[in-house]
Amino acid sequence: MAGDTEDIDIDITAGQKMISAMSGSLLTSLLVTPLDVVRVRLQSQPSQPTQSALTSIRKAAIASPQNFGNLPPNLGVTACCREVFFSSSTSDVCLAAPRIGAVESVECAVEETQRKTFNSTFDAMRKIARNEGLTTLWRGLSPTLVMTVPSNIIYFTGYDWLRFNNQSPVNRTFSDNTAPLIAGASARIMAAAAVNPIEMFRTRMQASQATGGSHFAETVKGVGEMVASHGYTSLWRGLTLTLWRDVPFSGLYWWGYESIRGALTDARERGRGRVYERDESRGQVRKRSQSRENHTATFADSFTAGAASGAVASILTMPFDVGKTRRQIFQDTGKTPAGAKKVLAPEEQSMLKLLTHIFKEEGVRGLWKGWAARTLKVAPACAIMISCYEVGKRAFRGVNEKAERKRRAE
Repeated sequence: MAGDTEDIDIDITAGQKMISAMSGSLLTSLLVTPLDVVRVRLQSQPSQPTQSALTSIRKAAIASPQNFGNLPPNLGVTACCREVFFSSSTSDVCLAAPRIGAVESVECAVEETQRKTFNSTFDAMRKIARNEGLTTLWRGLSPTLVMTVPSNIIYFTGYDWLRFNNQSPVNRTFSDNTAPLIAGASARIMAAAAVNPIEMFRTRMQASQATGGSHFAETVKGVGEMVASHGYTSLWRGLTLTLWRDVPFSGLYWWGYESIRGALTDARERGRGRVYERDESRGQVRKRSQSRENHTATFADSFTAGAASGAVASILTMPFDVGKTRRQIFQDTGKTPAGAKKVLAPEEQSMLKLLTHIFKEEGVRGLWKGWAARTLKVAPACAIMISCYEVGKRAFRGVNEKAERKRRAE
C-alpha cells in the first residue's frame, strides 16, 4: 500500500487551486485590512506641522486673535468642543472656546491638529480607532474582498501554470533559478490590470476621513467626478505605478519564496538521507518532495518563506507604493485661469518625476513613508496567503490521491 502511494502522482484541478486561493484571500483580507488603512493614511496625510510651528501659532494668537484667519489650512481642525465659532468664512480652522479666550482657542486647535496627525503605525491605528471608531480600520473591506479574490485567483493559478506547466513558455525557456522571477512578474501584470479600477475605489475610500456611511457616498461621488473630467481610462490611473511596484515585488517575492522554501525542503530531505540525481531538475524534484510533505511541514515552510520573502520585497519596492497612493488619491481642482496654460501637478506627471518631486520635498523618508505599516501588512499577508494556498492544495491532492487509489482497487 505504501508503494502504491509513492507511485500515485495526481495533480490538482484548476478549480481546486481557485478554492485554495479564495480561502487564503478571505482570511488574509480580514486580518491585514487595518494595516492597509493605516498605510494609506500615513502616505496621504500632509506634511506634519513641527512643534516649533505649533508654538509660533500659539504666540501669534496670543498677540492678536485676528491671526486665526491666517492659520495654515492643513491643520485639519473641524470641531473641538460643543460651541463652534469660525474665525472667517474662508477658514477651515474652528475656534471652540469663547471668543474672548484666544489662548484656550489656540490650545484647542493645536490639540485637534495633534489628534489628527499620525506619527507612527501604531499611533495611527490607535487614533483612528479612538476618534473615528474601531470599524474604520476595516474601511474598504468590501471592495478589498471584491478585488482580492479574483486577483489572487488569477495571480496564483496563473503563476502555477507559468511556472510548472509543460506547455508554459516560461517553464520551457527559463531555468529554475530565473523562472520564478519571470512567472511571478507575468502573473502579476495580468492580475493588476484586471482589478485596478476596484483598487482605485478602495484606496480613495480608505483615504477618506468622512465618518459614518458618508465615506462610501463621498468616494462614489469623487470617482464619478474623476470619470466625468478625465474619462473611463482614469479608472486605471496609477496602473503604471502599480505595475512598477507589483511587478518587481512579485518577481522578488516568488524568487525569494522558492529559494527559501527550497532550502528548507533540501535540509529536510538531507536529514532523511535522500539526495538528488544529477540529471534531475531541482525545481521538479523539490515540487515532488513538497507535495509529499504533511500538512504541518507544508504550513511551516510556506509560512516562513512567505513572510521573509514578502518583507524584503516590500521594503525594496516601497517608493513605488508611495507614488501609487499619492497618484490615486490626487484630486484635480480644475481651476485654471482663462487663457493660462495648465500646469500639471506632480501627481499628473510621470512616475519618475513624481518620485523625484517627493524626494526633493520630503527626502528619503518621504519615499519610505508608511514602510513599517506596509511591511507589517505585507509580511503576514504573504505568509497567510501562501500557506493557506499551499495547505489547501496539499489537502486537495490528498483527496485526489485517495480517490485514485480507490479507483485502482476496484
